[in-house]
Order: sequence, then C-alpha cells, then structure tokens
Amino acid sequence: MSNLEKVPVTVITGFLGSGKTTVIRHLLENPQGKRLAVIVNEFGDVGVDGEILKDCASENCPVDNILELANGCICCTVADDFIPTIEALMALEPRPDHILIETSGLALPKPLLKAFEWPAIRSRTTVDGVIALADAEAVSAGRFAPDVAKVEAQRAADDSLDHETPLSELFEDQIACADIVLMTKADLAGASGIERARKMISDVAVRPLPMVEVAEGDIDPRVILGLNSAAEDDLDARPSHHDSPHDHDHEDFESIIVDLPEQADPDALVARIEAMAKDQNILRVKGYIAVTGKPMRMLVQAVGARVRTQYDRPWRPDEARESRLVVIAEHDDINTAAINSALVQ
Repeated sequence: MSNLEKVPVTVITGFLGSGKTTVIRHLLENPQGKRLAVIVNEFGDVGVDGEILKDCASENCPVDNILELANGCICCTVADDFIPTIEALMALEPRPDHILIETSGLALPKPLLKAFEWPAIRSRTTVDGVIALADAEAVSAGRFAPDVAKVEAQRAADDSLDHETPLSELFEDQIACADIVLMTKADLAGASGIERARKMISDVAVRPLPMVEVAEGDIDPRVILGLNSAAEDDLDARPSHHDSPHDHDHEDFESIIVDLPEQADPDALVARIEAMAKDQNILRVKGYIAVTGKPMRMLVQAVGARVRTQYDRPWRPDEARESRLVVIAEHDDINTAAINSALVQ
C-alpha cells in the first residue's frame, strides 16, 4: 500500500499552553471537505482539551471521531491504548480522511512517531507531518531555562556540567521533530520578541524549518495538512535527548487534581491561581469552575501566572456543577498541601 492510500496522520505537538487545542478547533471548523478524526492525549485525568473539541463536533468530525487518551503518555501505552484507538478510528464508517493527534504538552514527539512502526498501523497510516507550536512570548522570554544568566555563568565556569532543564530539553525535542513551527501568542511577544523567538528556534532546530506566526489558532489547513513527510520513515533525521527506550518524558512532571466548591468570586480565584503559579513554579492549570448564579461553566486555562477564563457552555442537566482543576509542575515543585491551601479558600 502506498503512502497515498494510507490515512494521513498529523501530530500536533508543543509545550503546555502553546495553543494546540485552539489550532485543532480551527481545523475542525475549516475541514476543507475532509472527514477528520482526533486523538487527544492529556496529562492528568481531567479531559479539558477533549471536552473543548467535542463541543466543536460537526458533520465532518462527529463526536465519535474524537477520542481521548488521558492520564498517561501516549507513547508509553502503545499496545494497550494507542494502537486500539487508531484501529477504532480506522474501523469507522465512513473511514476518516485525516487523523489529528494532539499530544500532551509534556510529550516527547519522537516516541510517538516510533509507534507508527508497529505493523498493526504502519500498513494503514502514515505520519503526514509533525507540527510544533511554540509560544513566541515564552520562548523569547527564555522561560525554558529558570535563570538564563545563571546557567550561562555556570556553563562558562564548568563545561562538563549539564545545565539543561527538562523544559529546555522538551522544547528542543519538539522542535527537532517538527516539519513546520507555528509561532503562537505573537501579539504578546511583540516584534522584537518574535525575532528573538525565531532565532532561538533556529538555534535548536536540526534543519531549516518554516515558521509561521499564528493568532488564535487561525491557520490555513493547506499550510499544515498534506505535507506528505512520511515522518515514520525519517526518524534518524529527528534526534531526541531521550532516544533511549527507557526514557519517559512524563517522569520529570507531576499533576494533581484540586476539587473546589462553587465560586462566588471567580476574579478572586484567578488572583489565587496567579499567586500560586508564581510562588510554586506551576507550569499549567486548567479545568472548569462552577460560578454561583451562573448557568454556564467557566473554563480556566493558565500558563504559568498568565490566566485566561471564559464561559464556554451551559451546564448540562445531567452533570454535577463541580469545580475541578488540574495543576501541573515539575516533579520537585509539586507540593500538594500548599497547592490545595492556595486554591481552596
């Protein structure tokens, strides 16, 4: 079977909060006549991104075509979860024309590409392309190293030390695996920030990569779909810091779930999230909040101390008005008691 007969799969990777779900939502709303399917892999068992995408289901991508793999690295559960999920999508009638995979924001993309070597799916699918999203503001601000000046000073003093952080390695792996980079949050970075981000991405890229600025996930599908890269046949050209089969990306990170009562003052909660993120080096907070007197649930999405909220849809009659947040940090920074104390007031 040639690649033209295989179902193309686009892997959309990028660090926490870079805008992967927003890009996929835009693709679902502009399918270009293609019948799409989506696999969403989240870290933690609160399926925020999957819920957002299911609310965008359409004739070209019905709810049954949107599947979630939660609470686990997609590449670490290939036999148990990933292959059966791909097979379930391939068994749909009609069969999808194109599959989109949104990786966890903590995922290394290369182990996922290796999964496409499995005979059960290699003969039926091909990786059309790997799209890496890079938050231009975060990249330009050097947030993938905790203290850039200090790291540079240490490196100058002792070249034998490895000063890379898990975050910078993760960023570099995602860029090294990519066929194209979408630069998001460009409006927050400004012109000079965008230029810094472009240089930083170019510095870690292993080959020249096209970079496209994107606002609110608005990208022409023709730019990122139909790349025909057959990435599963091109693994050697996509190096990783974690090429050892025993290295798993999620071991450096941890998440906890925080259940909250209804909130009478959502602004106060946002302020608590901002303060907690700064005090405890929190990478990501996302989830849903029940606000007293409001018929709609409030979606919370935080990247570091930058918090965004919106009322996304009414609470359904058959669901409890529960408030639940997933909090993600590097393993050594997770303090469950302190996080609960900061948020539950």
